[in-house]
Amino acid sequence: MFCVPCSITLAKIISLINQKGGVGKTTTAINLATYLADFGKRVLLVDLDPQGNASSGLGIDIRSLQQGLYHTLVGGVHPRNVIMRLESAKHDLMPSSQDLAGAGVEMVHLDNREFKLYDVLRQVRGDYDYIIIDSPPSLGLLTINGLVASDEVLIPVQTEYYALEGLSQLLQTIELVQTHLQPNLKIMGAILTMYDRRNRLARQVVKEMRNHFPGHVFDSVIPRSVRLAEAPSYGKSILSFDGLSKGARSYKSLAREIIEKDEVELRNKI
Repeated sequence: MFCVPCSITLAKIISLINQKGGVGKTTTAINLATYLADFGKRVLLVDLDPQGNASSGLGIDIRSLQQGLYHTLVGGVHPRNVIMRLESAKHDLMPSSQDLAGAGVEMVHLDNREFKLYDVLRQVRGDYDYIIIDSPPSLGLLTINGLVASDEVLIPVQTEYYALEGLSQLLQTIELVQTHLQPNLKIMGAILTMYDRRNRLARQVVKEMRNHFPGHVFDSVIPRSVRLAEAPSYGKSILSFDGLSKGARSYKSLAREIIEKDEVELRNKI
């Protein structure tokens, strides 16, 4: 196994995961990465979703890419050769490409197929403070790769009627990964998204989440916001698109919470 000198700070790797689509997972991945970078952290955003929404949401045309995550995951290209610097977002991106759609099938017959992303990210982990993985909205092989490669899992949960539906299945999958593949994987917590405080049901979902998972739901809550929905169509994070909006303030708060949480953990280890 490759050993990194102790003097090098290794990135914390965080997977954003929810098998339900439309819960704000990619929006959270983009804006969390951007605000962590805005706080001065070295950040890499990994677009593990074949749909490439995290890449296109930051202005990248995935159809014209010559190389992307697929080429390092399956083709053996060094990750530094596919990583892109996004000056407007102040962080790096390992973009998705159309080829990634076939990666899950191609990887089935490979040895240690669940560890391919793990191996890729260990080659660049010393370059960053945080690596954020935007996983596909499924529990397939690519998502398993994301979990195995990660230190912690952040679960976006939409504050609507079916919010808790499927959450137990997701937690069971995480537990299986912990048991068989990545014993050090931790659940960072849940981030509540698309919140409308005028909606009684939304308020009830927030209450239920905090009661069911005490200490594992972030204080920051992401509002339902037209500005958040519009930003990706302009290829921008909410910080670049409308940094004074409620959505922007919420993601800034989330990034601050994560940084402060990590600083407390670090102090406790010393």
